[in-house]
Amino acid sequence: MPGDSLLINNKAAKQNTYDAIIIGSGITGGWAAKELCEKGLKVLLLERGVNLVHPNYPTATKDIWDFPHRLSLSKEDKEKHFVQSRHWSFREDNKHFYINDKENIYEEMKRFDWIRGNIVGGRSVLWSRACYRWSDLDFEANAKEGIAVDWPIRYKDIAPWYDYVESFIGVSGSKEGIKHLPDGIFQPPFQMNAVEKFFKEKTEKNYTDRKVIMGRTANLTKPVQGRGQCQARDLCHRGCPYGAYFSTNASTMPAAYATGNLTVRPHSLVNKIIYDDRKQKAKGVEIIDTETNQAIEFYARIIFLNASTVATTFILLNSISSRFPNGFGNGSDQVGRNLMDHHKGLSASADIDGFENSYYYGRRPTPAYIPRFRNVNKKDADFFRGYHFGMSAYRGRQQDDHDIGAALKDAISEPGGWHIGIYGFGECLPYADNRITLNHNKTDKWGRSLVSIDCEFKENEKKMHDDMKSTAKEMLERAGLKNISISSSMSFPGNANHEMGTARMGKDPRTSVLNSFNQMHEVPNVFITDGSCMTSGNCVNPSLTYMALTARACDHAVKELKKMNI
Repeated sequence: MPGDSLLINNKAAKQNTYDAIIIGSGITGGWAAKELCEKGLKVLLLERGVNLVHPNYPTATKDIWDFPHRLSLSKEDKEKHFVQSRHWSFREDNKHFYINDKENIYEEMKRFDWIRGNIVGGRSVLWSRACYRWSDLDFEANAKEGIAVDWPIRYKDIAPWYDYVESFIGVSGSKEGIKHLPDGIFQPPFQMNAVEKFFKEKTEKNYTDRKVIMGRTANLTKPVQGRGQCQARDLCHRGCPYGAYFSTNASTMPAAYATGNLTVRPHSLVNKIIYDDRKQKAKGVEIIDTETNQAIEFYARIIFLNASTVATTFILLNSISSRFPNGFGNGSDQVGRNLMDHHKGLSASADIDGFENSYYYGRRPTPAYIPRFRNVNKKDADFFRGYHFGMSAYRGRQQDDHDIGAALKDAISEPGGWHIGIYGFGECLPYADNRITLNHNKTDKWGRSLVSIDCEFKENEKKMHDDMKSTAKEMLERAGLKNISISSSMSFPGNANHEMGTARMGKDPRTSVLNSFNQMHEVPNVFITDGSCMTSGNCVNPSLTYMALTARACDHAVKELKKMNI
């Protein structure tokens, strides 16, 4: 109106300027926050989801009867979360942690299960916590087999950072001396029950190339750094008020906050990275505030992009400029390509007689583990790479014919017979045509081009999956088990939650996006350490490697800042 004065905030840029910006608060974003804050940088951590503060997990201590559907999903849940509900971990007691699929659509050229948290902490609250080191069997595989491009690092480069990460997060496990599954710094392992020990003995006697070990997991068997010991409740998916498993919320974020250098901003959907043509560096990011729909810019000297693989790829492809018309740092045309995930879907089970006098305590948060044995010392299969098995033994309820009354109560209070279950995870090779692009003819809720995913498992993965089925059956038979059942429906990409590879590391800027320190070849003040950085996939859970790469990249970034190189 006439006479009204227009208020201009000339200090806005200064107020929105930090030493470092981290995009995403999941496993790698949390680690980047800890490392950069402890090295003295003022850090802004941006998260698209809602705030979640440890130990305030709303359903962590509820009983099953406190839930209207006794943990089952309602019709409304399935409609609202039509992608998230494809995954076994999405349940009534933790559905509030996941994204609303109706409001966050993407395009599936072939089925791809994009499973997403919508909280500060991201999938660090929801992960399965398995922690296994890579070895040079994995880092050298691409080069030896002539597949994709060579990794720019080897085990010796990352081994000290595995030590560093394991010492902080707390990993329980046993030292086994397996060359291709290196030992780490472990807390005492969880214990196998009697039937698992029996299966271990039989398997290691029947096969010279196989071992059955206790799973290595980021669940504490001893308290550490203000976090409590695992209570074996098997309710990790609800969030742990004891801090007994590693998450951003319980571990790295408190460490970052303790420095006084961290600012966390939830409800911040990152739209693009802002490029400075004159300096040839990134100067900041543009977000959309998901509560106000307002676009806001933040500025920093370095940027860590840790939004998770698909979201990271969107940000890169959406960040166009005169220098990068097909995506930020994408002179190689590799951004979005080589999308990988692990394949799963095997379910093998059997019964075993005896052991009626044996039972077990609690609900252990990790299975026993059978490390990869295919194509290790020589190529011994009609496919490349390999897989691992997980195995657990348990007792069910007694069979009973009592309908009601005391007899029924007595019957169900007695445990039934022993059963063994086996599942498998297999590696997916990197394929250039498994890729993420943007569909500029369709838009999402915020008017942004739609993520389009075209990805499938190919012949190598299908052959491997067939081998998993036949091998599991053979192992159960040779252990002398009965009533063996093998069922399998090979998962779709995304459903293992280990999507990776779309901004791969490499030695040559012409064929890769990142260098050996996770630094963009073409924009040296941008680092990417989430799953998109991976050059190949291995068959083990990748999160420990992500964390080690992140800590290593942060160390390098700060050294380069001090040298004025970035």
